[in-house]
Amino acid sequence: MKYILIVGDGMADEPVAGIGDITPLEAAVTENMDLLARDGFVGMVKTIPDGFKPGSDVANLSLLGYDPCLYYPGGRGPIEAASIGVELAGDDCAFRCNLVTIQDDRMEDFTSGYIDTEDAVELITLLNMELSNSDIHFYPGVFYRHLAVIKGDFKNLTCTAPHDITGKVIHDYLPVGTGEVLVNTLLNRSKEILLTSEVNARRISQGKKPATRIWLWGQGYRVGIPALYEKYGVRGAVISAVDLIKGIGRLTGLDVINVKGATGWIDTNYEGKADAALKCLQEKDFVFVHVVSTDETSHTGDVGLKVKAIEDLDKRFLGRLINNIDGDFRILVLPDHPTPVRLKTHTSDPVPFLLYGKDVPADKAERYSEAEAEKSGLFIREGHELINLLFGTM
Repeated sequence: MKYILIVGDGMADEPVAGIGDITPLEAAVTENMDLLARDGFVGMVKTIPDGFKPGSDVANLSLLGYDPCLYYPGGRGPIEAASIGVELAGDDCAFRCNLVTIQDDRMEDFTSGYIDTEDAVELITLLNMELSNSDIHFYPGVFYRHLAVIKGDFKNLTCTAPHDITGKVIHDYLPVGTGEVLVNTLLNRSKEILLTSEVNARRISQGKKPATRIWLWGQGYRVGIPALYEKYGVRGAVISAVDLIKGIGRLTGLDVINVKGATGWIDTNYEGKADAALKCLQEKDFVFVHVVSTDETSHTGDVGLKVKAIEDLDKRFLGRLINNIDGDFRILVLPDHPTPVRLKTHTSDPVPFLLYGKDVPADKAERYSEAEAEKSGLFIREGHELINLLFGTM
């Protein structure tokens, strides 16, 4: 038996007036998801436990069967450190480090115009040369997502995710609490360094957005997590364009498969991800495929782009996968959390899931959507228990 977990990051939403008071998932043409829903069953699941901020770190730990109350490291920083191979000492605090565009003291773009990795690596390398010391180090990731590791106590520091404050004045959201002076000093010094960099001068001349500052958030310390094989007896791999998800994979003992052209944006290589998943399943029991374009488009507030991302996920990835898979399998499809285009940020609301495959009964759902899942009456309150349905152990 082969087991497949497909997560469309932020795919769930709320009804949008501009598309007839239906959700983007309902507006999208999703022939493959609908087919699986009709021949399998749908329901709702709460992936974000009470008391946790809604995010892909908490939600995807839940979806892999790990109770965030036991295994969440306090922020996504330590997970991303695992992804890029940075070993954390006990007093190392790992921060997610975004390259952002701030204009007139407002968060204009939390991605710096979705800065390409080559430019971003140059800037992070420059910042590391200027700001690092025995206690502070910067590490390059991909696109706008990077890592800062700072020794010290930041357990009572409150930071805000930059994608939560698009268009807002940043002074209301600067880090506050233990260690705030050091962190805010780094933010301010990065502004001085980046504004005079050759990379930003080149980007401006090319009509691209400059990266005007770093934004530190998602901090946390290392935590021990048992391997998925120890919990469920399956060996598998993760396929994602996002360091955070790759980090969760490494922490849970999954192999990380990198796919050429997997950008994390609307132009990502859906077909390449499907082919990589099919190849993985020839050797392993389990594959976890994460698609983030559905979330990134939500953060822009562009409902048309989100609908397109959902349709591409369905047709170009899921259709290719299910039309070419051999043998018995079960497949679980769902968002990790909602990202309503109206809000441009995450919420903690339950999300719809569909389960299809061998020995999975059909419940005659008309299609896969938030409304159909709610109508089923099936609700999984503890998100970390959902994977037991996939593995047939619930």
